[in-house]
Formats: sequence, structure tokens, C-alpha cells
Amino acid sequence: MLLKILIALVFLAMVISLAAGASFLIKDGGRSRRVLVSLKLRVGLAALLLALLFFGFYVGDLGG
Repeated sequence: MLLKILIALVFLAMVISLAAGASFLIKDGGRSRRVLVSLKLRVGLAALLLALLFFGFYVGDLGG
């Protein structure tokens, strides 16, 4: 159960990072580094999410 909550939180953090990156892009017009930092964070969160999903399937907590 804890793994599912952690996966949901990482996914929510990815969505928040996506919204923040979009707002930075609109506000700054792509001239600042904030969009790049937001993208790096989102890529890191995506890698963490994939690792958690693989771990969950490997252990048997997710799926059948």
C-alpha cells in the first residue's frame, strides 16, 4: 500500500513540475534557466517513477 501511495505522489510531483515549467515558459518566454531546471526535475521524477513501477512489479505488489 505504501508503494502505491509513493507512486501516486511521484506522479503528482511530475504533474506539478509540468505545470510549473509551462508557467515559466509563458512568463519568461524561454529566456531563463527555470524551464531547464523544471525539465531536469521532471526527467528525474520520471526515472524514479519507472524504477518504482519496475520494483513494484518485480516484488509482486503491483499487478498479478
